Amino acid sequence: FADFISCAWDQLVTVAAKQRWRAGTPVPMVVRLPSGGGFSGGPFHSQNPESSFAHIPGLKCVCPATPEDAKGLLISSIEDPSPVLYFEHKHLYRRIKGEVPEERYTTPLGKARIHRAGDDVSVITWGAMVYTADEAAQQLESDGVSVEIVDLRTVMPWDKAAVLESVRKTSKVLVLHEDTRTGGFGGEIAATIAEEAFEDLDGPVKRLAAPDTPVPFSPPLEKAYIPQVDDVVAGLRELAEY
Repeated sequence: FADFISCAWDQLVTVAAKQRWRAGTPVPMVVRLPSGGGFSGGPFHSQNPESSFAHIPGLKCVCPATPEDAKGLLISSIEDPSPVLYFEHKHLYRRIKGEVPEERYTTPLGKARIHRAGDDVSVITWGAMVYTADEAAQQLESDGVSVEIVDLRTVMPWDKAAVLESVRKTSKVLVLHEDTRTGGFGGEIAATIAEEAFEDLDGPVKRLAAPDTPVPFSPPLEKAYIPQVDDVVAGLRELAEY
């Protein structure tokens, strides 16, 4: 479980992340990390610690959302000369199904995909939150609000160009992730948008994330903790009406 990766912090951060830069020797290592909540796993089996490692130069962080990407990104991670942390959201296991090519193929790290095209407001997200955003977008479609969803696929490296292109297209943006708000990777995305696309915005950059507490065991509390479809609908509607 990703929750216990802190036990390997020294080996990953002090040694693996720096070895290629220090000695020029590749470290082709992939650490598969089941992560995320949504099934009452409590504080020790529900965390999303990707932002802690995205901050470390030399590490790459992958967060697939689709079955096809899960395979393609895993092969790319195996072939990469740098150590890769591969976050597999547990709430996607056995829940999300899709066609996966039988042949070997790669999906490039650092290249986002447009999960849903739209014109009025952008959602920047990754992992299981892609589907939360998609359900919200479907609800708003009946109200005439067109939502574009950008699935980052990887948070380090992340596809800044794709994010800025979507933001400049819609002029309004919601950054959504399941990790806690303070120090979450959404803050980096929001700051980049504010720095590089401020003149293109027609509203504030909005963030939606978990509160700054451990993940609760109680199903009702966990539901209140993890951003839900209704939360995303409310945030998007607020932006659309701004």
